[in-house]
Amino acid sequence: MARFFNISEAASIGIHSMVLIAKSEERLNVSRISEIMNFSKHHVAKIMQRMSKAGMVSSVRGPSGGFVLAKSPADITLLDIYEAIEGKIVETECPLGYEHCPFNKCLLDNMADNINKAFKNYLGTHTLEYYLLNGY
Repeated sequence: MARFFNISEAASIGIHSMVLIAKSEERLNVSRISEIMNFSKHHVAKIMQRMSKAGMVSSVRGPSGGFVLAKSPADITLLDIYEAIEGKIVETECPLGYEHCPFNKCLLDNMADNINKAFKNYLGTHTLEYYLLNGY
């Protein structure tokens, strides 16, 4: 089934993992995150490396090790997480990537650009703190 709007599995793992870490009173390791969310351990480990490299989490090794936030939950947006995994969201006028359109105006009436901007705005205005304060 085709979907116009789709978030990658990697971005989903990143967002869910970061909310879990923010909510947890103890360190969460890769095994625990993958167990809670039913994600592949390998994939969680890869995503958490990106979160660490982006400066959003710190990791502690050992039997009681795991991940903790490296910043305040108020300072980490879903956009930060998403872009750490997928790269910067590029705003383009043409959803098909054409530089020159043969028509006077977009056949999709710039709907794709509007959806892209709304998605980026939503991600940018929702912090991990939002999910802590709203009972997720």
